[in-house]
Amino acid sequence: MSSEGTSGHDADHTDSAASDGFLQRYGRRPAGVWSAPGRVNLIGEHTDYNDGFVFPFGLDRRTAVALGDRHDQVVRVSSGFSPDEVSIHLDEITPDSVAGWSAYPLGVVWALAQFGADLAHVRGVDLHIASEVPVGAGLSSSAALESAVALALNEHWGLGLDRPTLAKVGQLAENRVVGAPTGILDQSASLLAQADAGVFLDCRSLDSDVIPLHFAEEGLTVLVVDTHVAHAHATGGYAARRASCEQGARALGVESLRDVHLDDLPRAEGVLDDETFRRVRHIVTENQRVLDTVRTLRERGAHAIGALLDASHASMRDDFEISVPELDLAVATAQAGGAVGARMTGGGFGGSAIALVDVALVPAITEAVLAAFAAAGHRTPTVFTVTPSQGARRDG
Repeated sequence: MSSEGTSGHDADHTDSAASDGFLQRYGRRPAGVWSAPGRVNLIGEHTDYNDGFVFPFGLDRRTAVALGDRHDQVVRVSSGFSPDEVSIHLDEITPDSVAGWSAYPLGVVWALAQFGADLAHVRGVDLHIASEVPVGAGLSSSAALESAVALALNEHWGLGLDRPTLAKVGQLAENRVVGAPTGILDQSASLLAQADAGVFLDCRSLDSDVIPLHFAEEGLTVLVVDTHVAHAHATGGYAARRASCEQGARALGVESLRDVHLDDLPRAEGVLDDETFRRVRHIVTENQRVLDTVRTLRERGAHAIGALLDASHASMRDDFEISVPELDLAVATAQAGGAVGARMTGGGFGGSAIALVDVALVPAITEAVLAAFAAAGHRTPTVFTVTPSQGARRDG
């Protein structure tokens, strides 16, 4: 099925899959179930690791983790998406001792220790994970998993860490254990999201503000086009963009590109080579677009942010060069079909595009996208709507 016309996702289904999977794997019922959403970044791409501004919201597609106590110091992890079960002693978990999908939950265990958890004085756990966040789609399935596990262990072990700190835990796990040089956007979105709202996050101070979106009230929805062009943040393109940003900041004599403003760009163009300048220009203009989007939502409503979404995509396509033909086609087709605005979302090099559209136009734009991909010879995308939803929580 290539198209799903409505979101209609029931968190109870994912929780049940985690709980039932736990029973099948471990022969007993779990002590609890926690879940966290994937995220759509409405605007603010690659700004997070430059100490900038981002504006994501939580998806109504979630990852759930069922947890059961053990009487030793072993952690076992299993999932509904892999036949593998991994078992390891708490004192053996290091960035070099885990690999594959289990690096995400086990990386969180290791990262919690870096934030003060005394793993010598906690008992091991059995974990079973179920997810309906698409993998490789730019919707942050990894952060959903990390955030659900971090919240579960924080509560179960009585660690007392707040949510911004748990976001840092997830980021550290992803950077050091998984090996992906991502910023803090995804974990913050998954942990801090609220229903019908976006999370306006300052990635330098980690101050956050929940901004009502009022999409449903304005008759709007977010259409996601998953191109099925898989991306992997642990490989080259993402790391190369981050290195360019760091090089640009050094050449301009600033701590990070957060400290470069629009009126600094003429000077930057004179100092930097063309490619580095374009990378810097994307970050500087994208930071401004995030601020403008939040202000516009507050002052004029969601119908008024379309031009900012469109400009964000053009900047990622031309200056940051992280789009691909499938993403460009999805965006252009949605725009031509009457979308308020459209852009790729996530780290790039594949993944998903999003379009803010009037609900009445969803069927027509969906069909137009499917037809455009078929005509271009691209793989059939999956097209579905999403609803801004609640962040990580205990469900049972």
